[in-house]
Amino acid sequence: MNAAGPDPRVVERLRCPVCGEGLHLAPAGTSHALRCPRRHSFDIARQGYVNLLTGRAPHSGDTAEMVAARADFLAAGHYDVISTALADAAPASDDAYPLVVDAGAGTGRHLAAVLTAVPTAVGLALDIAKPALRRAARAHPRVTAALADTWQRLPLADASAALVLNVFAPRNGAEFRRVLAPDGRLLVVTPATDHLTELVAALGLLRVDPAKADRVAASLAGHFTEESTTVHRQELALSGSEVATLVGMGPSAWHTDPAGLAARIHTLGEPARVTVAVRLGTYRPA
Repeated sequence: MNAAGPDPRVVERLRCPVCGEGLHLAPAGTSHALRCPRRHSFDIARQGYVNLLTGRAPHSGDTAEMVAARADFLAAGHYDVISTALADAAPASDDAYPLVVDAGAGTGRHLAAVLTAVPTAVGLALDIAKPALRRAARAHPRVTAALADTWQRLPLADASAALVLNVFAPRNGAEFRRVLAPDGRLLVVTPATDHLTELVAALGLLRVDPAKADRVAASLAGHFTEESTTVHRQELALSGSEVATLVGMGPSAWHTDPAGLAARIHTLGEPARVTVAVRLGTYRPA
């Protein structure tokens, strides 16, 4: 997000999560917020993201420790294979400034890669975790970050986005379809069955659901038609501390005993060979 606040090219496509009216930046000298004509107001945090939640959040998302671990791991380039695949798959658009929405954006690194590849695009990072949005707001000058529950109605106008990204995050098929333009695309990244396979048994991590592809298809059925699926793999050579960071940034962090984890990581030796394997599905609105 730029120093002046939310990008006006993004704000004009946002909608009030209470009444559905358009939003605008509050006049200078008043509160730092977005407002709608019916006077609903949404604060812009000093860290740069706008809070578009209504009521109590159903959950707080990833912890600050998990987000910090993810930021460190991604900054080392270990998941650049994902960022590159998304950037390469981003379609051309006739829009003067196409909107790229990342639903479950995390730190915003993948969104930033797509914006770098599409110089005319602007980005909206949506996440439920405040620690993630603090980083996403600074991920790229053309990113606007917003606190939102992607299971609910997205705070966007109909057909306002050229591209929706969904990386290791929940999928709201109906809402993704609503906010995408008729010629837009949805890019979904999910773990392949051999993703991090060397660590699953050795460290007792959560396994990839063998029915993952079927569940993705079911979540999008009736809303999208699959155009293509590609698999992207890369072997990493990780130090013990990098393995610990990798575990700490994902869902296994909620289920792993730190003391026991350190002992198990030691048995892997260094460097530990770890497979990154993801599926990238490209979908068009049905």
